[in-house]
Amino acid sequence: MDTNRTLTLVPPVRLEGYGVRLREWSEADLADLVALYDDPEMARWTPVASPFDLDAARAYLAGAREGRAEGRKIQLAVTTDGGPPRGEVLLFRSGADERDVELAYGVGPAHRGQGLAGRAVRLAAEHTVREIRPRRVVLRIDAANVASEAVARACAFELTDEPPVRRVSRGREVVLRTWRLRP
Repeated sequence: MDTNRTLTLVPPVRLEGYGVRLREWSEADLADLVALYDDPEMARWTPVASPFDLDAARAYLAGAREGRAEGRKIQLAVTTDGGPPRGEVLLFRSGADERDVELAYGVGPAHRGQGLAGRAVRLAAEHTVREIRPRRVVLRIDAANVASEAVARACAFELTDEPPVRRVSRGREVVLRTWRLRP
């Protein structure tokens, strides 16, 4: 991926495969966003606001639209049928190397244990490789997040020997290990 190239897709963004459909968020999803993100596990592993209420959902949706318009990121609702969201997959240019695309993901508490994260990550990663053509597709995961590391392994990502990435989330430092999609 050329560093001047942006992560833009022709609207409407919709990906389908592996029994999931990824689609853009809409205003109709605000209550579902609250149900997904107002959760202790989401607060523990993601940088979203906590508590996550309707105002936070509106700000989140506005940020998703702004990031997409600027070509920095694409946030897609994870569904099984194009309807109510059950989680999210986020694609964005890596801060460490803009030739890389980083994926992030989360599944709401009522929808965990169904393989949704793995199927959504696999679909988004394949799309990224095929359409965006980055140098690498990476995940950054806290070593204590055993569930996310299991998703990474199941989706053909491998742990790199790169130094951990340090980020600040809600005033606390998080240390993330880098996983890359195996060629």
